[in-house]
Amino acid sequence: MLNALQVFTTVVVGLMVGVEFSVAFFVNPILGGLPGDNGLRGRIHGARLLGAVMPFWYIGSLVLGAIWAIAGRHHHGAGLVVTAAVLLILSVIMSVLLLVPVNNRVKTWTADGLPADWKRQMNRWDRFHYVRVAVIIAAFALLVAALA
Repeated sequence: MLNALQVFTTVVVGLMVGVEFSVAFFVNPILGGLPGDNGLRGRIHGARLLGAVMPFWYIGSLVLGAIWAIAGRHHHGAGLVVTAAVLLILSVIMSVLLLVPVNNRVKTWTADGLPADWKRQMNRWDRFHYVRVAVIIAAFALLVAALA
């Protein structure tokens, strides 16, 4: 049963990392290269869509990591799993304190009613997102290492 939990947790976290990496390094740059306000419209739509899904994914990943840490506390790699769970906690805290407030504002924007500093807000979100991606990549790498 522990093996199934380990594999399932690693897959769930790995998929989350893939989505967030893709947003940071492919989707947002592609949207930024679109003419006019099309890229901004895409980011607004993305804020709504991913803003509805990702909280469950982050919390679910954290819960799975915590269950693995508890269930496998006497097994090889337990320290790696605990460290990964701590990093997942950090990613949730970063999300709530730094990214979600910006995301919540972006979801309400319309092309006709943009704040004057909308580009600065997008750049701020991107910078925090890069850090969060690095944190969850580290958590994922630790989970993979714990499997070995």
